Amino acid sequence: MYATSREALARTRSVANDALGSASAGDATAAAAQTGSELFAVVETLDGQRTLRTALADASVSGERRSELAGNLFDGKVSEITAKIVKSAVSDSWSKPSDLLNSLVELGREALLRAAADQDQLYTVEDELFRLGRIVAANPQLEQAMSDLGKPVQAKRELLGRLLYGKVTAVTEALAIQTVSRLRRSAPADALDELAGLAASVRDRAVAHVRSAAPLSDRQLEKLTATLTRTYGKPVTVHIEVDTELLSGLVVRVGDEVIDGSGAGRLAALRKTLK
Repeated sequence: MYATSREALARTRSVANDALGSASAGDATAAAAQTGSELFAVVETLDGQRTLRTALADASVSGERRSELAGNLFDGKVSEITAKIVKSAVSDSWSKPSDLLNSLVELGREALLRAAADQDQLYTVEDELFRLGRIVAANPQLEQAMSDLGKPVQAKRELLGRLLYGKVTAVTEALAIQTVSRLRRSAPADALDELAGLAASVRDRAVAHVRSAAPLSDRQLEKLTATLTRTYGKPVTVHIEVDTELLSGLVVRVGDEVIDGSGAGRLAALRKTLK
């Protein structure tokens, strides 16, 4: 995302935070959840109407006129908070129309995570998203069904809805279904991992994806978490996945950094040296 779009996102995020912050204490959680869901619905509408989304991002038309158009489309159909966010977004300048839509998705996710935080469910949502990503990654047929661009979006939603119904929080379900419904080039498991990382960042934590040759004891997990926290200078959430093909040791991934301390990794390095 170029600077123009980053700045527009920052301004729109400020509008969203102010609007959600103005909700009364008793209604704040519901307002955040509603806003997130409605922003997803707005994006879905615009995704399906190229002429409309182009008009809302047309730099040759004044921001005021674009905001009026958004108001004509969405006032009375979504909450005042959602309408305010959308009108603010479309009145701003974006490097390309897709940045506008992707930013509305990002703000929708943040609103839903805000609702989860209000209910002390943020860690649960993060953990559920990570585990769902591992389930999808371990099931090639499921991953293929989720990533098939020729498969109707509604069919993907229904499939994932059946998989998740009654097993995860409402926020996790909403985030996962929206993400799978709008996949572009990302693999479903990677997209779900990205969501888990977003939930962790809201908690001001780093995320360590750890593959271990064997299950870790509580003591080992505690020691690993403490070491990573010292290394990265902030609290770290550790997600463990057992992978016996590693032979021994661990592979730790934090962001783009990978630390390979596995037996398989050492053998691969040795083979490379011998060549």
